[in-house]
Amino acid sequence: MHKFLRAVGFSEYTEKKQIQQLIREVILHADERSYTTRNGNSLYAEFAKNFSDEIGVAVCGEFDEEDNYSFDYYYPYLQSKIVSTSEDISVERHAALESFAGICEDPKVGVSLIFYLQNRIAYLKHLNEGNLPVKGTSLNLSALSCDGTIMMPIRKTEWQKKKIQKDAVTRNRLIQAARGGDEDAIESLTLEDMDTYTTISRKIQKEDVFSLVDTYFMPYGVECDQYSILGEIQECSSVKNSLTGEEVSVMQVCCNDLNLQVCINKKDLLGEPAAGRRFKGSIWLQGFINYPN
Repeated sequence: MHKFLRAVGFSEYTEKKQIQQLIREVILHADERSYTTRNGNSLYAEFAKNFSDEIGVAVCGEFDEEDNYSFDYYYPYLQSKIVSTSEDISVERHAALESFAGICEDPKVGVSLIFYLQNRIAYLKHLNEGNLPVKGTSLNLSALSCDGTIMMPIRKTEWQKKKIQKDAVTRNRLIQAARGGDEDAIESLTLEDMDTYTTISRKIQKEDVFSLVDTYFMPYGVECDQYSILGEIQECSSVKNSLTGEEVSVMQVCCNDLNLQVCINKKDLLGEPAAGRRFKGSIWLQGFINYPN
């Protein structure tokens, strides 16, 4: 069983027989079908079925010369409707499967964003046509979570909110300059980090860490596309899996000025989500690359 299958409302699907029935359901009653050839021989096919407007399961495999379909793997997904970033994206194939990981260097986050590519067929079509790299792409990020907590926000005045936004813009400019080799920018960032470390070290003795840290985005575990995040909830809604009837929470979370949508089974969420509150949890990051027409 895929670990994050429960995030889209299949927490009771724990046996191989149930998974096989689910895969058959997706293939026979798919809402979306995508095809492409590779090396002039294999016909890759991907079937995706939505179990609400936003969540679903995709099955990937290929047809042989006799038109027989062989299943390779499946994965649950959340379809994000918001553009998270327009930075340059590179894609690499996974070693064991014909699946792909995307890498995006967004200065707002502070780490390299590595995500599981949802629209691999579109990428393979551009690869076959020799169109890579494609200019003018954007990226919709989504995430599945099996462990999350709702936290209260840090109270801030309007002046503090404006100052935070201004500092974020200044820091992003310094990071861009530092990447270009600007020594003054590198020195400024180093001094800023040292001041932040000194301030937190002094306050942490008397205050709770989550009253000091408003948001974070950092790698989690040993798999490169999984992260631990803390971010402010911008919007939230509840959807129901049409097959199992399980309730799933879908939240738009702003984390380090990066907007993404997060999906979690209500069984795995501690607390009641609401706009303005914070979501803290571990996620599996997915991405949909928007290629220009």
